[in-house]
Amino acid sequence: MTSTAAPERTGAFHRDHPRYPWVALSNTTLGMLMVTINSSIVIISLPAIFTGIRLNPLDAGNVSYLLWMLMGFMLVTAVLVVGFGRLGDMIGRVRIYNLGFVVFTVGSIALAFDPFTGSPGALWLIGWRVVQGVGGAMLFANSTAIITDAFPTHRRGMALGINQIAAVAGSFIGLIVGGLLAVIDWRAVFFVSVPFGILGTIWSYKSLHEVGVRKAGKLDIPGNLLFLVGLTALLTGITYGIQPYGDSPTGWGNPWVLAAIIGGVAILVVFVVVELRSESPMFELRLFRIRSFAMANLAGLLAAVGRGGLQFMLIIWLQGIWLPLHGYSYEDTPLWAGIYMLPITVAFLIAGPISGALSDRWGARVLATVGMLITAATFVALLLLPVNFSYPTFAAITFLNGIGSAMFASPNRATIMNAVPASQRGSASGMAGTVQNAGSSLSIGIFFSLMVLGLAATLPNTLYEGLIGHHVPTDVAAQIAGLPPVGSLFAAFLGYNPIATLLGPTGVLEHLPAVDATTLTGKTFFPNLIAQPFHEGLLIVFGAAAVMSLIAALAAWLGGKRYVFADDDPERVAAMERGAD
Repeated sequence: MTSTAAPERTGAFHRDHPRYPWVALSNTTLGMLMVTINSSIVIISLPAIFTGIRLNPLDAGNVSYLLWMLMGFMLVTAVLVVGFGRLGDMIGRVRIYNLGFVVFTVGSIALAFDPFTGSPGALWLIGWRVVQGVGGAMLFANSTAIITDAFPTHRRGMALGINQIAAVAGSFIGLIVGGLLAVIDWRAVFFVSVPFGILGTIWSYKSLHEVGVRKAGKLDIPGNLLFLVGLTALLTGITYGIQPYGDSPTGWGNPWVLAAIIGGVAILVVFVVVELRSESPMFELRLFRIRSFAMANLAGLLAAVGRGGLQFMLIIWLQGIWLPLHGYSYEDTPLWAGIYMLPITVAFLIAGPISGALSDRWGARVLATVGMLITAATFVALLLLPVNFSYPTFAAITFLNGIGSAMFASPNRATIMNAVPASQRGSASGMAGTVQNAGSSLSIGIFFSLMVLGLAATLPNTLYEGLIGHHVPTDVAAQIAGLPPVGSLFAAFLGYNPIATLLGPTGVLEHLPAVDATTLTGKTFFPNLIAQPFHEGLLIVFGAAAVMSLIAALAAWLGGKRYVFADDDPERVAAMERGAD
């Protein structure tokens, strides 16, 4: 193994300054917070964004724009973080991280000044969200490696805990920030990142140093291309599996979807074969022979899928049912959904640093395992809630979910980063980022599909009977009831009035008695109509999430007690490189 020390550089804080670790932590936490806020900020503000560019995202030809606005950023980040982590190991983690701030800021500026409307406007936003995602991948891939380099082992869990909780909490903070800014102006949703991006760029260039070990090597172009194409095809196929195909409510039978998923998996298998034979691989796959590293990544993937599914299901639950039943207009539900989910964010902010500090003292195994068990219990508790729940009970359950997730997230990331040699920290950080972002992307495809399949069994008949009960012609009621449930879910998800959205194009509302039209488009008809079918879908979704959390708890426990890689032990370093550790 050929390693080189990073060259000395002057800055606001010397690399040996006693406060330098905190400078590194504060800057990288700002970077992670900015990236993860932007990963979710458009979820709540999509109605305002599409209104601003004068495009209806629910039209059949525009659903792809909607999906890519939702998924593009996360998909690009998931695909690129491993490669940028490897580049950080080779040429300097701070160098790649600093460049990430620049790219991210440029993307934010371009997004805020979209000059087009309609389809060109949507393509502009999607394209620059991809650029923003590239910058986000650079930041995501190297932030935890920079912290691991800066902090000694006995304080690393606390530092990584703060950083990781900022990353996880940012996805929930983005929901609130997006809702608030969308009310002001849709461009503000993107422009808000610009001053923080400029500040972070200047601050990182002035204060961060290359204090880690670099491993010389050449860029693994075949490995990067195989990983890029394989993971992109897999995640894209899963994303398009949400869309209906033919008479099916989902697209899992679509030949193109199957080809993308099967082809993506096949390419990733080839990637593994190529990487194991490469002299300078993009990622050292033999790290997965370190049990604590492998088990922590498996647990992290399952936890990310469950967490992402929770986020999206709670948004639909609140926006489509609970908030309208409690008097909120559909237009206001995106903002209030973010506010009512605050208990999760508060729990993350409280428990994350504490669990990280405790893992420094007692190890990660028990904390991570108990955290996932608590999370599994909260999924079961959510299953037992009535659809029109009491908010204090809901808040208590989601708060506990945040506590459990935070107890897991900080120690789990510390396990991953401590289990690898110093020269592989960028790659390990990138792999952990890929696992987290891929899990978030997978959760949308998996849980939306599970919910759609659950709704497809009961919603059509319920919707048909509800419509004809208010004098909607039977042929129109049959046509609306026969539409894939994903349309109703997306309408609720975007804060649109679902029945008005479904019946509007038919012109029926204008000819109905006023009392029927008012009832159908009111705040209670659709929530009461969908409540029972939705709850049956929740049984499937949260049941699956509970099982995933239990498996994640088992993986965290099987990771074992040892989680600190001894770089000063030549025999262990050699064993790792032979794949024997």
